Amino acid sequence: MALEFVQDLEPVYAEPVALSPLIARVLCENPGPYTYTGTGTYIVGRDEVAVIDAGPLDTKHGEALLKAIGDRTVTHILVTHTHIDHSPLSKWLSEKTGAPTYGFGIHAEGRKGGLAGEKVEAGADTEFTPDHILKDGDSVQGTGWTLKAIHTPGHTSNHLCFHLVEENTVFTGDHIMGWATTVISPPDGDMRDYLRSVEKLISIEADKLLPTHGPAIHKVKPYLRGTIIHRRMREGQILGLLEDGPMTIQDMVDRMYKDVDPRLHGAAARSVLGHIIALKDEERLSSDGPVSLDATYYLTRT
Repeated sequence: MALEFVQDLEPVYAEPVALSPLIARVLCENPGPYTYTGTGTYIVGRDEVAVIDAGPLDTKHGEALLKAIGDRTVTHILVTHTHIDHSPLSKWLSEKTGAPTYGFGIHAEGRKGGLAGEKVEAGADTEFTPDHILKDGDSVQGTGWTLKAIHTPGHTSNHLCFHLVEENTVFTGDHIMGWATTVISPPDGDMRDYLRSVEKLISIEADKLLPTHGPAIHKVKPYLRGTIIHRRMREGQILGLLEDGPMTIQDMVDRMYKDVDPRLHGAAARSVLGHIIALKDEERLSSDGPVSLDATYYLTRT
């Protein structure tokens, strides 16, 4: 089953767009190859509101958020994960509104290990520290709404999704996006954690997913199952390519992503590295040295 991406979001910047009785989105004007049309900040609630993923350190976007919020009370500022297009504006918004910030923790706090000598990936927000820690299953509430935290490591080890119970909608951050696949970038990104986290979302049985980038996902269960199949197919491609002989990750990217925007090939290489780590852990392939972007890989023969 191929993933059917939807890339039809018509961007409306700096203005709130109502998506449901409890949800509005304000889109930051930071489009790009990794952000699609930009960071979508969600405002949840009526009189008391929560803000999800305030966005990059862009005070123009911040002022648009304050205008959209108006005289309502902000009770919670929630962060799905610590990347520079998601979390930096949270501190600014907290100072403006007096609302505390909530997240899983600092960047890479949940990491179980990584690659020797590897630095944390580009785009990490290492400055964000939440006022309050949310663990898997924790809930925050306001008048008329409840948001339950779902720990979904994979894209980052500290990634959270948020389940709006009253509308059975999950805000998925970068864990699941409808316009493209998610980058899994070691050492903090972990492919096996990612697949387990997708399975966890399937068990929620949500009616709708709202990523931070791109449009809503309405066919939830088929899309999530398709995501898992897609990742398994990528691993099959990697093993199939190695049937032809030893290769580097760049060799694989050149073949597997030849029809993809070259600006995304660097991110694709990081995701291939994520697959490589998992496959080597399972002893399905080997390398000529430590696992890295530059190593040469070959099939493990039994």
